Order: sequence, then C-alpha cells, then structure tokens
Amino acid sequence: MTTEPIDLTLLEPLLRRYHGRRRDALLPLLHEAQAVYGWLPEAVQEAVSKTLRVPLADIHGVIEFYTMFYNRPMARTVVRVCEDVACQLAGCEAIHKAVSENLGLQHGEMSADGAIAYERVPCLGMCEHAPNALYGEKPAGDLTVTAVDDFLAGTYPEPDAKIYGEPKLKLFRVGQIDPMSLDDYLAHEGYVGLQNAMQHPPEEIIQWMDASNILGRGGAMFPVGNKWKFTRAAPGTPAQKHIIANCDESEPGTFKDRGLMEEDPFSLVEAMTLAAYVVGAENGWIFIRGEYPRSHKRLLNAVEKARAAGYLGKNILGRPGFNFDIEVRLGAGAYICGEETALFEAIEGKRGFPRIKPPFPTTHGLFHQPTAINNVETLVAALAVARIGWDAWAAHGTDDSKGTKWFCLSGHVNQPGLYELPFGVTVRELIEMGGGVRHGRAIQSVLVGGAAGRFLSPAELDYPLTYASSRNHAFPIGSGVVMVIDDQTDMRHTLYHLAHFFAHESCGKCFPCQIGTQRQLEILHHICHNGGPQPDDKERLLDVGFTMTETSLCGLGQTAASAIVSAINLWPELVE
Repeated sequence: MTTEPIDLTLLEPLLRRYHGRRRDALLPLLHEAQAVYGWLPEAVQEAVSKTLRVPLADIHGVIEFYTMFYNRPMARTVVRVCEDVACQLAGCEAIHKAVSENLGLQHGEMSADGAIAYERVPCLGMCEHAPNALYGEKPAGDLTVTAVDDFLAGTYPEPDAKIYGEPKLKLFRVGQIDPMSLDDYLAHEGYVGLQNAMQHPPEEIIQWMDASNILGRGGAMFPVGNKWKFTRAAPGTPAQKHIIANCDESEPGTFKDRGLMEEDPFSLVEAMTLAAYVVGAENGWIFIRGEYPRSHKRLLNAVEKARAAGYLGKNILGRPGFNFDIEVRLGAGAYICGEETALFEAIEGKRGFPRIKPPFPTTHGLFHQPTAINNVETLVAALAVARIGWDAWAAHGTDDSKGTKWFCLSGHVNQPGLYELPFGVTVRELIEMGGGVRHGRAIQSVLVGGAAGRFLSPAELDYPLTYASSRNHAFPIGSGVVMVIDDQTDMRHTLYHLAHFFAHESCGKCFPCQIGTQRQLEILHHICHNGGPQPDDKERLLDVGFTMTETSLCGLGQTAASAIVSAINLWPELVE
C-alpha cells in the first residue's frame, strides 16, 4: 500500500450519510468509498469499520474476496477484457494482445501515471458480442484489433442487446420500449399484470404459477409456485419477509438477464412487487453483478421512478397495508454470489460463502428470515402469466414445458443473440434460426446449459429444448445457453478454459471444490500446454469430477466438472 497520507475529509460526507446503518450497507459504502479514492486505503477501511461497527478484519476479508475491490493503489479507469469461452471462440487473444501493446501493460498492471489499468477477466455477460470488454463502466462488444484504438479512447459505441425470436410472441417486451421511461412502460401494459393479480387472493396466484410450470430459469429449475407457497406459509410478519431478484448472472454463455435488465427494467420491479403481494413480503432486494454497470444504472432509475409514482412504498395501487420497497445492491466480482445463500451473505456485508442447507431460504434466508429468491427471467415469466393470462401462456410450448423461454445463442453462429421461443424447438432449429455455423463450417459440438452444462455431439442436435427432453436425454436446459463450437476448434482448449473459469471462481470454503477445481485445471493445462495427455489423465479427471460432484458444498463445485466429464464421455481421445 502507498505511504502517502490519505485525506479523510473527502470521505466525511459519505460517512455521515451511512452513520447508524447496519452491516448490510457495507458493499454500497465500499463502492462509494472506492469511487472517491480509486481504491480502499487502510485508513479508509478503518473509517468504514468504525462507521458501520464492523470488525476491521471482516472489512479486510470482504475486500480481498471481491475482485473489483482494491486494497492497493488502482487506476481510475480499469480496462477489463473478457478471456472466457465465448470470447476465446471469437478470437479474444488478438484483442488482449492489441490492448496490452497499446497500453504497454500486462494483466494486473497500472500505467505509471495511474490513469489506466488492464485486466484479463472472466465472463462479462456479453457473449453475443464476443469479443467484449469494459472501459471503466462503458461496455464494448464485437471488438476487432482495428477497433482497439477507439475502444481505449472511450469512443467505441456501446452495444445493444441482440434480440431475436418469433415476433408474434414477445411476451417479455424487450426491444419494444424505452427502458428509462416509466410512461412508455405503462403504455405497453406496464403494471397490468400486477393489477390483474391483485383482483385475486394470493393463494389463487400460487395456483396459476403451479399450473404454468415455471421452473427456476437461473439453472436450478425449482418450481416458482412452490417457492412462493413455502415462503408465504413460513412464520413471520411481512416486515420479516424478503423478495430477492438474483441478478448475479456470471456463467460463461449466459446473458439473458442482462438483456431483460437493460431493455425492460421496469418489468423486474413489477414482477418483484407481484411476488411480494403473493408471498406477503415488504422487503425487496436486487443484487446485480458488478460487471453490469449499465443494468445497475437502469434498475436504479426504474426503482426510483416506480417509487416516485407510487408503485413502490406504502399502500401500493391503493391497497391498504400492501407495502413493499426495493433496495438495489451491486456486487463486486464473484461468480459464487449467484448461489442463493452466498448472495444472502453478500447482501449482509460478508464474504460470499455458501451456507449449508438445510435450513432452506424459504424459512431461513436473508438475515435468516423467510425469503423468496428468484432469477430475473423467472420473475418476469411469472409476471407474463399474470399479464396475458393462463390460457394465452399455455398456448405456447409443450404439455410439460409451457410458455416461452429465452435462449442464449453464442459461439460460432452467424447471428448470436437472445432468442425468445416457445419450448419445443430443437437445438438444430435454434442454430438454423441463428443463421447456421459461420464460414459454412460443420458443428463439432454444442455446449448446452452453460459452463456447468454438458456437450452435445452432432448426432444429438435434434433433441427438443423442453424439460421432458432434458430429463430423458440427460442434458440441462439451465440458463438457456446454446454455445456452438465448429469443427476447426481444439476442444482441449475449450475444456481448459472451462476449467480455468471454475478454478478462478471457487470460493474455497469446501475442500472438494477448492482443491478439485485446481487439480482439474492442472491436468488440462498439462494436456494443452505441456506435451499432451498422460496415460492416467482420463481416470484422474473422472475421479476428480466425481468427487467434486458428490461432496462439494454448493452447486459450483457440484457442477464444475459436468461439461468436462460429458466431453470425455463423448470423445475420450481428448484426454487419452
């Protein structure tokens, strides 16, 4: 750390504003303090500790846990260039080289004048715009080597979400409205869903959700109707119950929630209010990953405008006693916080370590109080049912998978993007909707379900994307990822980058994941970079994968080997 004196008078207005608040204000206070100094000096950490009455050791622990907090001098502008799978498939190494040479910096270094720093980072959630990056808080996508100068000058245009699908559906309204305007949202049936629902008792709305068969769309696939029913039934007053939108979308290949938050943020606010009505909760929380600055700004605007117009606060829509408000929390770089209990810990101002379950969130969630936590798309899908009605929702999809789903198409396709489609399209049909494989090449494999999903071979592309098909053919729909890999790609390197992601993001709380992800990476690194596979590499990878799957504490470790093991089973020659 620097020995230069820190002017704490710059921090005093901020500390006065946070005086008397609880530990759950730690993350926003650290973000604001870092915005003042560019980093978090020791003296600032001590002041934060005294203001919130949080032990200084805990402050240190939180700062060191999150990659976007800095306990050393850091540039005001940090250039973050993605190095994960979708960007690798798009040739991001050429972008890294150009950025590094232009700045004269290696990963983690800061310029001599302290103006700019460069980092190679995990997935930034803009996979349809690969290769992509952040210039400070400004996103950039579809980067080329010739565009790097404009990108580093801050003049490269920000990308819009790429939205496709069947025009006649559009149940999610993305691309149809001005995301910053409440009036425009209201002109497109905004708050119709909530008003429809409030004409019925909460128990009846739960029955709608049960019938709609909406399963968790962040990957866990837990029925939303059950989650709301269990939370409603849990002991506690409305002041002791919580609705949380899990917006910590961080898995390579997944970018659907970013599209919803950036293009239709008011729908998330309304959907959370609907959940609050059904559950009987007064407290709402939106937790957004730190790498989504544009989503953060647009959701803050949506919450503020909804509150000002009376759609949040006391006696919502004239219903006496229906009180609900939302706080927005910004993460700071930790994939593990997408795990629901780790997210609770993050909001509470702690390191994002998962909790042991049971007890479950519906009875012991945030602050160990009853909590309904749902993925962004899950909440907005529930709102769509309330808005258009059960019959209209059930008219789309299949018997066991009703309605529509957002699919994240990326990789070697001509038209990557977000596709709103009825359940039942096949993997092949989705790829064809995306214009087929680039340069007319053949498909080598398709990764479905995300980095924690599984690979499909070309012979498996006619599987329908439904829950029944997912069960029958043992592949996860997960967060809707469909990543296409052509026949010119070295699959060993793809597996290596998946292993690198999980090793980087393991929180280290449990040994099977902490050690297993590192060992998995070591084996694949040797295969890719040090002479190829050894005789027992296949057995060792399968053994490590089995151990992590069966003994890890949370879903990260339990699925960190899923895609890699699926590739080994399909193509054992990769590691033999």
